Amino acid sequence: MEDNVFETQYDVTKKSRLVKFYESNKFFIFSFLLILLIMLATITYYLSTIEKKKVRLSENYISAKINISNGNKDVALNILKKIIFENDPTYSTLSFFLILDLSLISDDKEVLVLYDHLLESNKFDKEFKNLLIYKKALFSSNLVTEAELLEITKPLLNSDNLWKPHALLLLGDYFISKGESIKAIEFYQQILSINNLNKDFYQRSKSQLDIIANE
Repeated sequence: MEDNVFETQYDVTKKSRLVKFYESNKFFIFSFLLILLIMLATITYYLSTIEKKKVRLSENYISAKINISNGNKDVALNILKKIIFENDPTYSTLSFFLILDLSLISDDKEVLVLYDHLLESNKFDKEFKNLLIYKKALFSSNLVTEAELLEITKPLLNSDNLWKPHALLLLGDYFISKGESIKAIEFYQQILSINNLNKDFYQRSKSQLDIIANE
């Protein structure tokens, strides 16, 4: 009997404390719940918006390819350029490379502008971004000055990455084409100093160095 009275008193005291806690903090409790609901609604809306954008870009990309197959290249180009400026890492990149593969833009300067926009306005995996930088350097090697080409390739040359040997080989060949053998040697020798590299890079560099030595 005494145990039941004790338990009843304990329950009343516990409920009283909870009521007091609620009364003292109900503003903060409701504020927290409201903020939580707003956050959940915002996240849901954001995810829904992203999904709708992906669907729209996918449909536009397919539409561009259909227009290309029907011979409407100008229409397709306009669609693809709009997708590029939507700044979606997947569809912007796909659209840009489709333009390059089909040579839909004849103005090289415009292509370089699109390269810059793609690199500056999207978040890519590090190595994929390095690939884009290398492709930009390769595309522009006959269009820009020596200083500009070195600036483009700087991110590849200043760190260890998959595309560094490609950039070094590109620069070596670039200086060979300019008749600047001393500068070319510097880049070929850097390739030979890289460990665990594909043997094709070593062979190409040695071959170029032998040609220079025999001139």
